[in-house]
Amino acid sequence: MKIILALIICSYSAGTCLPPYMYPEKFNDQYDCFMEGYNQSILKMEKLGRKEINEYEIYIRFICSPDTESTEEDT
Repeated sequence: MKIILALIICSYSAGTCLPPYMYPEKFNDQYDCFMEGYNQSILKMEKLGRKEINEYEIYIRFICSPDTESTEEDT
């Protein structure tokens, strides 16, 4: 079964999160998904920049979950 990565960008000061961004690549295991989740979170934080992060108290969550729609052919 493949693993799906979903990134969720949130603002602590606003108390809200954007809808999850579903990363296009699917992963073979949790380890690969978690590693990419951390990497993509860092890239997104760098892209947003210090000013935006501090002003809106932005943080990024991510979830790695099984793709219930994948088939045995996907593995």
